[in-house]
Amino acid sequence: MFLSFVYFGVMAFSFMTHAQAQTTLRVTTIPEEAATEQVRKFTPLATYLESQLGMKVQFTPVTDYPAAVESLVNKKVDLVWFGGFTYVQAKLRSGGKVVPLAQREEDTKFQSVFIAKTDSGIKTLNDMKGKQVSFGSQSSTSGHAMPRGVLVQAGINPEKDFKRIAYSGAHDATIASVVSGKVDAAALDITVWKKFVTENKVDTKDVNVFFTTPTFFNYNWSVHADMPVALQEKIKAALLALNPANPEHAEILRLNRATRYIETKPENYKELEAAARNLGLL
Repeated sequence: MFLSFVYFGVMAFSFMTHAQAQTTLRVTTIPEEAATEQVRKFTPLATYLESQLGMKVQFTPVTDYPAAVESLVNKKVDLVWFGGFTYVQAKLRSGGKVVPLAQREEDTKFQSVFIAKTDSGIKTLNDMKGKQVSFGSQSSTSGHAMPRGVLVQAGINPEKDFKRIAYSGAHDATIASVVSGKVDAAALDITVWKKFVTENKVDTKDVNVFFTTPTFFNYNWSVHADMPVALQEKIKAALLALNPANPEHAEILRLNRATRYIETKPENYKELEAAARNLGLL
């Protein structure tokens, strides 16, 4: 198997020629969870893509969300798993030269959750006033942009109404910050929360959801528009071909918290972009 892993930040990506890029597909993801978890989740998918594309796949975790954006904008990688907001950032940074290929079926109706300790007295968004609150990365869709939008719509100004705002950097770290008592409440990706509950990594008797947001479009796999269209279509076809009835495919989908992959398009993220602009995040 040709799969290789190299840990580095965005500045450490090595230069590759156009010819090399056609024999190696360089892949990264936003670090929504710890690097070790990213590797565990995406190793089977990378192996599958190698078999479908007939080329080496190099999966490389990056240090933060902006690094994932800059990596694709500067063509240091070929394929990136973005959240909706980081896709919008990459699209704008590249002058519209980022192409979303596929998203999980779940990403058409995604949600964020707000969590707190069950004995905290926090039962509503208004109960968060005067409390210490954590978001995920500042560039996270489900861990920051959309939850912040919900708060503003509820008449809450995080900078003025919260005692302190923290940014954990990743959804798993967000959960840990509430469990440990570092913050009183937090917002995160609903699928990460459900995974932690299912795997008994958090006790819902101690920490649980008190608010769930309306739905929105979220994550996708994106490439740079300069990638040959034939390769773009081949990658998309491979993702869409993942079949839950196939045991090997089912495991890949399970690790990616997906029922299946479906096509996506830039128009799906227009409302998110508008909301981010209204919040002053773009």
